[in-house]
Amino acid sequence: MNQLVIGKFISLKRKQKNLTQEQLAEKIGVSNKTISKWETGKCMPDYSVVKSLCEELGFTVAELMDGEMSEEQSVRIYDDEQILDLLRRTQELEKTKNILYGILLIVMGIALQALSYAVGGSDFKDFISGLLLGLSIGEMLIGVYVVGKFLAGSKV
Repeated sequence: MNQLVIGKFISLKRKQKNLTQEQLAEKIGVSNKTISKWETGKCMPDYSVVKSLCEELGFTVAELMDGEMSEEQSVRIYDDEQILDLLRRTQELEKTKNILYGILLIVMGIALQALSYAVGGSDFKDFISGLLLGLSIGEMLIGVYVVGKFLAGSKV
């Protein structure tokens, strides 16, 4: 599954239907910026809009994932519903992975904060303690941001 190839395929089919990005976006309920991200290969269409995208542009889900039209007599092992289910599961796993990264950053920030309290006593150790404390706060803030973004349902 090559995002760039899929993006070029979406762009080609949209242009063949004489649709602008704005028109296609309105028909399937996304923003024109989202269409642009798909067509440039920056991201993949969410599984929730793949079916309507395919119907609007006149190809199957399998052809979308291949990034090309299939031969008339080609045989598919998986049907559209199975591919959509696989795409949904993949996107959910990606979201879970990113939430876990955020939680890991928070835990590491807490560990650095505890370490910063254990270091101290001289000017140099106080400097290291302050540095660790600053790093821990930054790490925890980034972790909270990442977790919050993905729990809110948007992508970073």
